[in-house]
Amino acid sequence: MTASHNPPSIIDSFCRFEQTKPNDLFLSEPVNQVYQHFSWQSAGEEIRKMVTAIHAMGLHEGDKIAILSKNCAYWIMADLAIMMAGCVSVPLYPNISPNSLNELLVHSDAKMIFLGKLDQPENMRSAIPKQLIQICFPFYPIENCPTWTDVTRDQKPVVGKPLIDVDSLACIIYTSGTTGQPKGVMHTYRAMNFAVASFLKANPTIQTEVFFSYLPLCHVAEKMLVECGVLFTGSSMYFVESMDRFSINLQNTQPTIFLAVPRIWEKMQEEILKKMTQKKLNRILLIPIVSTIFKKVIRKKLGLSKAHFIFTGASPISKSLLNWYASLGINIMEAYGMTENLALSHANRKNSIKFGTVGRPYDEVVVRLAADQEVQVKSEASMKGYYKEPALSAECFEDGFLRTGDQGSIDADGFLTITGRIKDQFKTSKGKYISPAPIENQLLANNYIDQACVVGHAMPHAFALCILSESAKNVEKIQLTKDLIAFLKSVNNNLEHHERIAKLIVLQEEWTIENGVLTPTLKIKRNIIDAKYQSQYVGWNIANEMVIFCD
Repeated sequence: MTASHNPPSIIDSFCRFEQTKPNDLFLSEPVNQVYQHFSWQSAGEEIRKMVTAIHAMGLHEGDKIAILSKNCAYWIMADLAIMMAGCVSVPLYPNISPNSLNELLVHSDAKMIFLGKLDQPENMRSAIPKQLIQICFPFYPIENCPTWTDVTRDQKPVVGKPLIDVDSLACIIYTSGTTGQPKGVMHTYRAMNFAVASFLKANPTIQTEVFFSYLPLCHVAEKMLVECGVLFTGSSMYFVESMDRFSINLQNTQPTIFLAVPRIWEKMQEEILKKMTQKKLNRILLIPIVSTIFKKVIRKKLGLSKAHFIFTGASPISKSLLNWYASLGINIMEAYGMTENLALSHANRKNSIKFGTVGRPYDEVVVRLAADQEVQVKSEASMKGYYKEPALSAECFEDGFLRTGDQGSIDADGFLTITGRIKDQFKTSKGKYISPAPIENQLLANNYIDQACVVGHAMPHAFALCILSESAKNVEKIQLTKDLIAFLKSVNNNLEHHERIAKLIVLQEEWTIENGVLTPTLKIKRNIIDAKYQSQYVGWNIANEMVIFCD
């Protein structure tokens, strides 16, 4: 498939596979540890009956319909039914707070909401405006809420292939809110078609694949790589039942294409190093035949024995972690993009990987660096704008180029390195600017450090807040302190004088989505970190210790 002016829409593509491979597996979801399978035809029947039901309930072309659920088979079917009905899909994070849920439903002008796999469905329902039509998914019934089955029981499936105006609005994807209030990013079918076509052109060996879906489908990376990847290639999609069963489900699936965010790669590394020390691992990897067998075993146990495309994205990953996986024969390709351009910007390619970079631009993407080194990109995948925010939308573009807010550098081979976020920069009391992300990546290279955030706005020096890894917790405190001091000094030797870290603050409470420090895609909310710890900055600054352990 190549990029063209009128490629098939996501609905055209679904209808094609519904006709050409009706009995092939489309969706497979574990429910109470039993996989529920949907063929293209059986899913099509469900979707088409829901389209009729949506119209019967009085919804019209362009009306907004929200989806609130963890990833599951009916999530995909709901999304397709919304689009096939001519409505606009508004996917929302399933772990959103009730207050935020209410705000986004009101802001998006949603008239209906699909409710699915949720931890606290009743708590969520209390935040839904009363006038919204509510429908819950079959495997996850909610008391006093009509189910998909109830609504479609007496409906006849809509027939044929609906006519889709490729320039009409397909979805509103809300950003995860790392820099404040989430914004509703509007994308057309044309933009989605273009992004998928460009991706497939850059990766021509992708055919009929097996995908594993666990990152939120409302996030642009999962939507484009996994949902669109399946729908535009006629592939199969398997789901995770719960994060507790992530490893088991991944092993059962053995996907051919796999995407993870850096935090997942770190956790997988931790699990391996729990079972054997790095020294023992290094020794095994030095023995030729044993090393080859060992790598195959590791890949299979991780669930990656058949994966020939392995990606990371959504936030920066340390070069040392990529090298560590490469030593096991797992070559992870870092990609780069944002909600505002459907994640289509840069990527490392097979046989063209440069660790520490996010790769080269896709053929149809034009990239430039502004005077302040901001990465700016232009392509047909760029958003139509932010919903109800014309002024903010205009600010995002300069001469047709999307302003990413990321700073970067481009080497002689065209590989882009992201050096930080312009808004993440802070100024010390000495008037020096510091970009925290590159320093954090260096800190995360240490096996003792699980999470890190460099802070120090208006302080004389920067310091690093960190959460220790499981392996660090097994080390005696005196030895651990010595090792951390030595490591911090080695990091500082590679930094400019004004960037050097004065203190390493070891915190006890892990940063999670639940305590509000991480976004749903596991990125740190720096404003929350500052709000949470800023009152202690002065005390930490004047303390004598270089490494401070907090209770």
